[in-house]
Amino acid sequence: MSKAGQVLLALSGVGMLVHLAIAGTVLTRARGASTRAPRGGPGASVLKPLSGVDDELEENLRSFVGQCTDGRPYEVLLGVRDVKDAAYPLAQEAARRWPHVFRVVVQQGAPGLNPKVNQLLTLERAARHELLIISDSNVRAPEGYLAGVVRAFEDPEVGLVTHPVAGVGERSLGSLLDNLQMTCGVGAGMIAAKRGGGRSVVVGKSMALRRADLARMGGFEAVKDLLAEDYVLGKLVRERLGKRVVVAPHCVIAVSTHKRVGDFYARYMRWSVIQRSLLSTPAYVAQLFLHPGPLALIGALLWPVPRALALAGAVAGLKGAYDLTVASAMRPLRLPWRMLLSLPLKDALLFAAWARGLVRRSVEWRGHRLRVGPGSSLLTHRACAARATSCRASDRGGHPAPADSGRRALVRIHLPAAGRRTRMS
Repeated sequence: MSKAGQVLLALSGVGMLVHLAIAGTVLTRARGASTRAPRGGPGASVLKPLSGVDDELEENLRSFVGQCTDGRPYEVLLGVRDVKDAAYPLAQEAARRWPHVFRVVVQQGAPGLNPKVNQLLTLERAARHELLIISDSNVRAPEGYLAGVVRAFEDPEVGLVTHPVAGVGERSLGSLLDNLQMTCGVGAGMIAAKRGGGRSVVVGKSMALRRADLARMGGFEAVKDLLAEDYVLGKLVRERLGKRVVVAPHCVIAVSTHKRVGDFYARYMRWSVIQRSLLSTPAYVAQLFLHPGPLALIGALLWPVPRALALAGAVAGLKGAYDLTVASAMRPLRLPWRMLLSLPLKDALLFAAWARGLVRRSVEWRGHRLRVGPGSSLLTHRACAARATSCRASDRGGHPAPADSGRRALVRIHLPAAGRRTRMS
């Protein structure tokens, strides 16, 4: 047991070196957006799928008003699954107050399993402009956001632009955990992957691409049955188009105020299953280094000597300093030191979600259990059963089921809208 404890403590030390390297890339990055106005270029359509009323949705929408000061045409399309969605009245009110910016688009059809992509299919057809910018409903645009995206596409070799994410607005413990991980894990990881490894990780909170490039990749139809549509679109841009993915120098803001701790854990359980479906087993296991705190604690429990306890305490202290430093560098406001009390809980839940991803292949999403196949493909249990039946028939020398039989089972899912009704003040 002592040997295992020593190994885990050594791994936690390596993990802290990884985090220190990430912090270095964040603290030394060039954060300022260029103030130069874009040179011509296309108009922009912001596609914003809504599902229920996210925290501070009104302010998130308001941040897109007045984004283009150079007279460039742009629009923000607010998508809802149907008029019963709790976000529909608020979207209508935004369109009434700012008709030159917002339009409301009701989803037509549900050809795929990914509900966000189903909305994007309708929104893309309704869009008027060549440049398509996908922005999640909980995203708040910083000043100059649209101009920065347009400037990036002045280079014809750029095929997709995405942004690091910083979470803000916490008023509950669950939202605090969510915002810390969105900033220190997701956003900082995007910056480190680009600056340290030359890899552009695409996160669907904010991503932009040309309509013509999207069509060459097969349109949104190519990712309608995938859970990680953002990651796959970034991969297709590189592999099919031979173009670059740009990670913008400044962050977009993801707002979370009143999430529960259970909501935080459910999100990252789902993310772990997604990552497991996209990565090889060695690559997924290597993510163990992203959990130095739990590794150090388990190591100290297996090797309970004063030296081990001191090492575990040092790792915990360094990890807390990492979170607070990176969060302060990426968020508009600094975090108070009392937030350190929440960090062990965050790290423990993330470690548990990672461990669950080793053995689980299904997720709970908007009231439905879906199985995640290779490449984040979504399958219902009916589709899985149909696929298994087809394989058994083939093994017995019989005729397999038609190739589209599983798809018909997939398309019939109807995902319920969620959220509460509010009105814009």
